[in-house]
Amino acid sequence: MKAVIYHEFAKLPTIEDVPDPTPEDHGVVLRVRATGMCRSDWHGWMGHDPDVTLPHVPGHEIAGVVESVGKDVTRWKAGDRVTLPFVCGCGACPQCAAGDHQVCDAQFQPGFTHWGSFAEFVAIKYADVNLVGLPDNLDFVTAASLGCRFVTSFRAVVDQGQVSAGQWVAIHGCGGVGLSAIMIADALGANVVAVDIADDKLELARSVGAMATVNATGSKDVVEAVQSITGGGAHLSMDALGSPTTCFNSVANLRKRGKHVQVGLLLADHKHPPLPMDKVIAHELEILGSHGIQAYKYSALLAMINSGKLNPQKLIGKTISLDESPEELANMNNFANTGVTVIDRF
Repeated sequence: MKAVIYHEFAKLPTIEDVPDPTPEDHGVVLRVRATGMCRSDWHGWMGHDPDVTLPHVPGHEIAGVVESVGKDVTRWKAGDRVTLPFVCGCGACPQCAAGDHQVCDAQFQPGFTHWGSFAEFVAIKYADVNLVGLPDNLDFVTAASLGCRFVTSFRAVVDQGQVSAGQWVAIHGCGGVGLSAIMIADALGANVVAVDIADDKLELARSVGAMATVNATGSKDVVEAVQSITGGGAHLSMDALGSPTTCFNSVANLRKRGKHVQVGLLLADHKHPPLPMDKVIAHELEILGSHGIQAYKYSALLAMINSGKLNPQKLIGKTISLDESPEELANMNNFANTGVTVIDRF
């Protein structure tokens, strides 16, 4: 099969012919029809993720068709249209038994722990636990765009943040994660403030549901600006980018007893950022992480898409070919693109 592969960290990947994968007894092989490009892929390519070993094929936001199945798979057959969360559970550990597949003790992450979906085919473990059937009216590009960003934001806003109508929500960073969170919070009746450094991304944020925006470059004090707009601070705030500055601001701009949810990755030298712990104590703030979503939780998200309450296709910036993806991956840290980029030509 044709695949994007890198043999060294931070060196431009190449397109190569590599052996086709075969399914494990409990797994499947998918023919990739679309796969999203995410900043997490860039982190892996840079060597920031200890799970990535060389040589490596990136890609974890997958939509495709079941090509072949292992002998122990009971729920899926060749030809099924599917997607899956980027964190796959084993189905057997204590976390999975409790329904928390997203923090599985033996988790499988295509594109990180194993070769991923920047390829014609990808092998997926624990298929009966992790695959999600796609409705016939949901195209592969939109399904792939849900990837880690939209589904992670969905769980962060709905389950972790427990947002309710009328609350103020601040989203720091208007990339794929942030835009997804804005759309979801708006659909649930919250008032959203979007924070970014680029006016074009803030304009897109308004188009998908942000009530107000703050340009962090032009603002003297982001925290003060958010607190002024919200009349005392956000009920829920999310760092959707992953930097010491956005993390600090997201915690600091909360009102009393507010919740901060960390979704953006803080890796390498940024993994231990300073936080306003004086406010955390005095204002009884909550700090929560959000790491993916369980496959069985997709039903609520898909129902909102089917009803028209959520329109993730609006967040798709462009589609590219597999041959274009090495350069696109290398340039991801420039934050030049608006919306989600999806590979749909192999």
